Amino acid sequence: MKKVFDPKLKWFYQVNVWLDLGFQGVETDYGAKSKINLPHKRPRKSKNNPKPKLTAAQTKHNRQHARTRFAVEHAIGGMKAFHCLTHSIRNHLESLIEYLFWIPAGLWNLKIA
Repeated sequence: MKKVFDPKLKWFYQVNVWLDLGFQGVETDYGAKSKINLPHKRPRKSKNNPKPKLTAAQTKHNRQHARTRFAVEHAIGGMKAFHCLTHSIRNHLESLIEYLFWIPAGLWNLKIA
């Protein structure tokens, strides 16, 4: 993510970004003012806490987070059905690579409209 979105620039200050737990640490890289939403992670199991659980508020937040990401994940999966996003791209033209993302997105929006 750091290769595409340079942490020195203010990428996520005006846009809400919903990420999963695979992007832990992104808040420290991109600053506290960024609008980055991550789900809560369950605490580790230890001798003092043998059955770790999230609080009710954290569970509620995680469910809301999952509902928000649900539509996005299905849209990504629907666009992958066109197979131009799943195969490796063998050209070096930046403009063509961009079109390979716009065309499936437009077709998927047409299908669900």
